[in-house]
Amino acid sequence: MSTEELSEIPASEPEQLSSDDSNEKKSRSKITGRQIRTVLVSSTGFFMDAYDIFVINLVIPMLGYVYYKNQNNTVPSDIQGVLKGITNVGNLFGQITFGILGDSKGRKSIYGIELLVIIVATLGSAMAGSAATGVGALGFLGFWRFLLGIGIGGDYPMSATVSSEWSSEGRRGQMLALTFSMQGWGQFFGALFDIILLAIFKHSIQADQINLDYVWRILLALGILPAICTIYSRFHLPESARYAEQVLKDTELANKGKAYASGKKTADAEDDSSPTGSTISTVKLTKKRNHLKEFISYFSHWKNFKVLLGTCSAWFLLDIAFYGISLNQSIVLSAIGFAPNSATTQPWETLWKQAIGNLIISLLGAIPGYYVTVFTIEHLGRKKIQIIGFTMEIILFTIVASAFHPLKERAEVAFVILFVLIQFFFQFGANSTTFIIPAEVFPTRFRATAHGLSAACGKAGAILAAFGFNVIVNIGGTNAFLPQTLGIFAGIQFIGLIVTIFLIPESKGKNLDDFEDNDDEKQTTEPPLNNDTNV
Repeated sequence: MSTEELSEIPASEPEQLSSDDSNEKKSRSKITGRQIRTVLVSSTGFFMDAYDIFVINLVIPMLGYVYYKNQNNTVPSDIQGVLKGITNVGNLFGQITFGILGDSKGRKSIYGIELLVIIVATLGSAMAGSAATGVGALGFLGFWRFLLGIGIGGDYPMSATVSSEWSSEGRRGQMLALTFSMQGWGQFFGALFDIILLAIFKHSIQADQINLDYVWRILLALGILPAICTIYSRFHLPESARYAEQVLKDTELANKGKAYASGKKTADAEDDSSPTGSTISTVKLTKKRNHLKEFISYFSHWKNFKVLLGTCSAWFLLDIAFYGISLNQSIVLSAIGFAPNSATTQPWETLWKQAIGNLIISLLGAIPGYYVTVFTIEHLGRKKIQIIGFTMEIILFTIVASAFHPLKERAEVAFVILFVLIQFFFQFGANSTTFIIPAEVFPTRFRATAHGLSAACGKAGAILAAFGFNVIVNIGGTNAFLPQTLGIFAGIQFIGLIVTIFLIPESKGKNLDDFEDNDDEKQTTEPPLNNDTNV
């Protein structure tokens, strides 16, 4: 071999390696059509979650006009608390239950059931009681909203886990953020549909406010549309390749999932997408596991428990403020003078202004915040965005609390702008990242359970806000304690910032393999399968 030939060998190898690295990097950032479809399918529940949150704060004033004419057209604060908070109680049960089932029985076996619950409960809410019986209507409405909460709660761990495990490594955070961003559109369409219905029923409402009974029922029922459109696809989504590989140890099932994710139309992949294709296999294999015992064993170590404590605490602290504002946005808008008081003005005018205010806040604050997160999360990282969000919420709540009365008297528009910014930094901040981080930083076999627990802690904060807000703000008179309540929110967000800094890990740029409990796997009788995919 000549000297020239020898000199060519080392030059060609790095070139080939560089090419391979480049191709691998591209594959990790590639988004397939099937993955986009998965995002659309899994985002339905979050649309309905946000739709429900914002619609109920628009519906309750209508209930006051329909059922409490003799009480200044206002639903009593204790009943308001129940109607707003009961869904979050259901959320808590749904998140824990479906999280455990998603890990112990498999993603495919469970995914879709929660959406059926949502559909049934939404229809029940819209048809609750009768137009003539106030107590009966509100009582049944509370029951159906609890059931709705179970379905929506179940969607959190299931959709988060499905989105995470079907995503490419380089776009995982972006796909999770896109899934969660449907909350912004849920807020927007809730306000938009309210405006449309109020416009349609304007003359009827002005003639007799009892006609608002039709408006709130139709408004609740419209939230069912996205669920109906995606229920079929959920039941036909295959088992995730990562769950099949890491938990079930089923190479064949994992390969089918990989083929589906890559967009290949293979016979096996299509067979597995049937509603019952792998359910029996999944249940049979997972019966051998003692999920609860394994879960407790894993999180008995501080390095593992610390992460769970961080995700649970951050979500809990965030949701006290987020739901405190979101569930009561109409009250806040009335308190600052943007929307007239329901006791002193015509029903249609009050409700119209409240709907417009909610639309402005969602369109200018919430939706942009979600999409700034989508486009920056792979660059800034999850933890940094959460720190930014908590920091800005501290500043904004402090400003609003300390300058509440001067702003109310002299700068109503500035007040609305501040609340737009509050919503923006909820979404470009902890409201998005508290959902994304738990879907990434736990092992596959505990991912749905840990995410469900984290989300349930968030809903515990939401329950506290729902039942406590209406009582606290009225200390000393109607909305008299609202400025101090906003100041309390600032302090709570500060604690959330501290939790984020010291307990939350960064998952930016990491493969889900980096969070697998490999030490525990080595002790099992079966060796782990090679993971040659980023799915």
